[in-house]
Amino acid sequence: MKEQEDKGNLKENKPNVNENSKNKQLEQFREDSKDQFMTTDQGVRVNHTADHLKAGPRGPLLMEDFHFREKMTHFDHESIPERVVHARGSGAHGYFQAYDDSLKEFTKAKFLTEPGTRTPVFVRFSTVVGSRGSADTVRDVRGFATKFYTEEGNYDLVGNNMPPFFIQDANKFADLVHAIKPDPDNEMPQASAAHDTFWDFASLMPESMHMIMWVLSDRAIPRSFRMMDGFGVHTFRLINEAGKACFVKFHWRSLLGSHSLVWDEAQKLAGKDADWLRRDLWEAIEMGDYPEFELSVQIVPEEDEFKFDFDLLDATKIIPEELVPLRPVGKMILNRNPDNFFAETEQVAFHPGNLVPGIDVTNDPLLQGRLFSYIDTQLNRFNSANFGEVPINRPITTTHNHQGAGFMRHTINKGKVNYWPNSLGGGCPMMAPGNMGGYIHHMERVEGHKIRGRSESFNDHYSQATLFWNSITEPERKHIVKAAHFELGKVMSKEIRQRMLGHFNKISPELAQRVSEGIGVEIPKNFEPEKSDNNYVADDASKKIKKGKSVKETDFVSMEKHKIETAKSRQIAILLEDGYDYCEVMQVKSALEAAGAHAKIVSKFHGMRKASSGEEIETDKSHITTASIMYDAIYIPEGEEHIKALLKEGDAIHFVNEAFKHCKPIATSGNGIALLQKASVLGIDFADENSQDVLTDSGVVTAGNDADADEFAAAFINAIKKHRHWDREEKMMVPA
Repeated sequence: MKEQEDKGNLKENKPNVNENSKNKQLEQFREDSKDQFMTTDQGVRVNHTADHLKAGPRGPLLMEDFHFREKMTHFDHESIPERVVHARGSGAHGYFQAYDDSLKEFTKAKFLTEPGTRTPVFVRFSTVVGSRGSADTVRDVRGFATKFYTEEGNYDLVGNNMPPFFIQDANKFADLVHAIKPDPDNEMPQASAAHDTFWDFASLMPESMHMIMWVLSDRAIPRSFRMMDGFGVHTFRLINEAGKACFVKFHWRSLLGSHSLVWDEAQKLAGKDADWLRRDLWEAIEMGDYPEFELSVQIVPEEDEFKFDFDLLDATKIIPEELVPLRPVGKMILNRNPDNFFAETEQVAFHPGNLVPGIDVTNDPLLQGRLFSYIDTQLNRFNSANFGEVPINRPITTTHNHQGAGFMRHTINKGKVNYWPNSLGGGCPMMAPGNMGGYIHHMERVEGHKIRGRSESFNDHYSQATLFWNSITEPERKHIVKAAHFELGKVMSKEIRQRMLGHFNKISPELAQRVSEGIGVEIPKNFEPEKSDNNYVADDASKKIKKGKSVKETDFVSMEKHKIETAKSRQIAILLEDGYDYCEVMQVKSALEAAGAHAKIVSKFHGMRKASSGEEIETDKSHITTASIMYDAIYIPEGEEHIKALLKEGDAIHFVNEAFKHCKPIATSGNGIALLQKASVLGIDFADENSQDVLTDSGVVTAGNDADADEFAAAFINAIKKHRHWDREEKMMVPA
């Protein structure tokens, strides 16, 4: 099948001539100081940088010290205002390549329709609420913004790791952010929605209920930026060469699957390694575990705009895949870390209005507001309209216009003409007709009265929240309930908690009852949402949509139902002390690495660990520098003296307890089973220590002394591929 062949070719990860030429254009501003003399910003070589120029060895600084003044002035102005939202981010370079030319039927965007072209990209992942100094693993939406450096100009797909949003109209965005940010009187809490002001806002905003379900789900605490999906959120338009338009939703799907932390892990990682997601992305790329994402689209013909039971322009809604299947169109591979965090990750400036021919916006009222807001916020951050000239933001195409002034102008424009029309400059730069790449906005007929209001078709706030609850598995439901217990448990106002229960009851009486049990208030009777200031107006769209297509369940919202089972890039801790079985360790370690996993040796102290047969292996991490929360699975080899030592180590026992509590795969053999028993791993059937059996129970793999090592390793790898073993949550919990 041609599509499969194209997908396979992308995995070779070899640059082509086209990509190399583009990269040269992007690289022209990079600087490498190796073997170079230090200079000032003016290019003057520096012969001493450790001391001021002074009037005598103990005298005052002389103002003529231009090197000091330049150096200190630059330092004093190194920071730019952080983003109001998405302040904490991590970025990576890579490329996107279309699978085939099948989208030509729908769009003239070349990067989506030319499979031989590799389009350079820069992706920035981020949290939304916290400041630049906040932790990576907080419960939050994650930004997923992609800048495509296409042959026709820059295209920005600025999305999140959740497909709906909190609000329908951008006029409420400032209120949303103010409510979820730290309280204005005491600047607390940081990077958290678990406080009164956010839930007060949400409880008065029924339109937020669908998004609230996603934020309470495991999607809000991803295991890795590499293991989360991305969504364009809004409905956009594709336009083909003939000028015919269709509606489109964009989806990024991680080829490692979408996986999460558990809440206890997320909280502990925030303290033990606040840079957890940032570090994971960086180290994976450095090791060659390049993150891969498949771009898919949902296409809706313009004539089908009103054939659903929701409005396509409502950003709080999704299109269930059962109604409009995903259509894979290409793959993105992130294969290079930034050279300089500030110059690239911090200075990259996205804008959903950065479009290329073949892609256009719709009248989604949230999207329309973003088209203004993103430009405005970049002007605040850079204090100049020339932020597009910063190297990370420059297109790979040449730019020609009359915008030739402003702070920090980089381009030196030649000639005396800086206006249009002109004759002195030969009418240049000229206008480009549509058949020569000129951007043409979709000619949509628009008419109506000036009004502050929304279509009545936006006035359904609960059906898709119910759809989400009905579509997920029981473990996922349990995690939502626990998340609500935490979030609302931090809310001091009983009135706010009760209002939220009223909304949950409209979503699902079962959900409301389960949440009620943990937050100390009863479900209100005859609850009706308080009227907000939304002005919903009956119109033709409302009449057409009311009887549209719908589904009762949609599997794609469930992480568990769409789990990709792989051991690739997983981090495995091997607990070792002196006296372990060297042959078993090496056999299991080799099998793990062959499956694409990474095994790390964890011991009480750094140094060499000696096997019972005399061989030595070097420790990668000590117990004081790491924890089970930093690994996807753990393995304890057999060895009499090694196990005796582990049984005396509280850190090792806690390591096992915690991994078991977090439903991670655990493997051991022979006398290693004694460590599981000492660690109070309960409700699990173990293999007989002296048998040939390999037994797997809820992700715990045990083997007897005489068991086949290959069978044991294969069973462990299969357990790792499942990521978490949620059935273990039903078993007796261990102290951890």
